[in-house]
Amino acid sequence: MKLQKIDKTEYRKKMNVLLIALVASLALIAIGSSSILISLFGFSESISGEATGNFHLNVIGVIIAIAVNVCAIKVFKTHPYLTEALYVWELKQIHNRVYRKLKRIKQEAESGNRDALTVLFFYYTTQKQVYELDNNTLTISAVEKALEIIKEEALRWEFDLNIADFDKSLIDKL
Repeated sequence: MKLQKIDKTEYRKKMNVLLIALVASLALIAIGSSSILISLFGFSESISGEATGNFHLNVIGVIIAIAVNVCAIKVFKTHPYLTEALYVWELKQIHNRVYRKLKRIKQEAESGNRDALTVLFFYYTTQKQVYELDNNTLTISAVEKALEIIKEEALRWEFDLNIADFDKSLIDKL
């Protein structure tokens, strides 16, 4: 996976629009489909202070809203407007895969495993990028410190680290 340059302000603007659109569509579709289901199949009698018995129809409305949004995301995920969001989403998926094996990968890196050092170099470099894009300033210093440790470890073993050397299959090998 290649490291991409992303304009932070453009990314934030697009993510805000996407999140607002997602929340609005979930709400509107859930309310609309629930209303339709209740009008078609619901109980019309209402007793003051009692439940209407239409809870299951409301849940089905929410499930319909989620399904419609998932389908829409699958259809539009290759749209150029979503390029940055999809890139960051893929990075976060890789981060999760690495994090699950982080202890073992760090042990391998300390023993001079070039693949482990490459994975960690990619992990911390891209994590820094994602933290900067998401304005996560609280933990970015820890990521920068970890990245420096990886660079020092690579110097100790006389390895040149390059982001281009990273491949997802390296994670599985460790």
